[in-house]
Amino acid sequence: MKSLLIVSDAWHPQINGVVRSIERTQGEMERLGVRVEILSPADFRTVPCPTYPEIRLTLATPAVLRREIAARDCGHLHIATEGPLGLLAARAARQSGRIFTTSYHTRFPEYLSARMPVPLDWSYSWLRRFHNAGHGCMVATGTLERALGRRGFVNLMRWSRGVDHDLFRPFESSVLPADLPGPVFMYVGRVAVEKNIEAFLDLDLPGSKVVVGDGPQLGALRAAYPDVLFTGARVGEDLARHYASADVVVFPSLTDTFGNVLLEALACGVPVAAYPVMGPVDIVADTGAGVLHADLGLAARAALQIPRARCREVALGYTWERSTRQFIDNCMAANRLAAAAVRAA
Repeated sequence: MKSLLIVSDAWHPQINGVVRSIERTQGEMERLGVRVEILSPADFRTVPCPTYPEIRLTLATPAVLRREIAARDCGHLHIATEGPLGLLAARAARQSGRIFTTSYHTRFPEYLSARMPVPLDWSYSWLRRFHNAGHGCMVATGTLERALGRRGFVNLMRWSRGVDHDLFRPFESSVLPADLPGPVFMYVGRVAVEKNIEAFLDLDLPGSKVVVGDGPQLGALRAAYPDVLFTGARVGEDLARHYASADVVVFPSLTDTFGNVLLEALACGVPVAAYPVMGPVDIVADTGAGVLHADLGLAARAALQIPRARCREVALGYTWERSTRQFIDNCMAANRLAAAAVRAA
């Protein structure tokens, strides 16, 4: 594969796992000699998403998308998200007979039901139509693959993730206030209702709680939990140093499909505590680098006993090079699948 176009509703200035995954895949593919183009809301007129204004929704038409896709002249099309831009790109691809793959990053049905009473079956129905219309849907874990398969999704392909071991690494000194009582339990990620952060903040734990991240729920949580340290969003080495300053990273989400945060914490030598659900089950499981339990407080306290060297060792097994080669193999397999379908017809 010599060239690739990635269409994504999630892009800068958003800071999330989807954006980071696309960025790192783009960098690795370019290092391997593949030309990568990104089509994002930055290329169109947009409006803010209701209740989540930092997310921009694209205003365009299928005809415009067809022209934009053709202008980039790439050998393969990958649609990373199911937002307005992704939906338009899929429609444009179908109309022009273009082969494309998709990826399932976010459990939108669960996120939507957390905000309003929308039945899960309704949401999964339109997501299934969207992803099954492509020639392959990439998923990060075996747990997600099995869950989507039970709901009728087809042509599922495994695409795991990596972590930057040079950036996310142990640091000797803490960036947190010197008078912050230990041990330090930390949440890292978007501050939004679907992340279930209050399950962490309500825990009876020794020491201190720290929340690193930004999002629509930040103001409300700051007001409701004055004893918690909220640092706001952190990036780059500053983010890595915050991870490394924690004793345990607590991951309270029940709806993530993977959890890049888990790998970043482990790479910094920090054990994780989480519920035994999709993402943590696939990454932590029986590795000895974290504790999974239905009682999140029990998991957090038990994780204090885990050697930091073991966490780093587990994270070293995940690389962006391996992830990217898996992505490329999936794209090539999708093209073979499409060609076989044409021959069969």
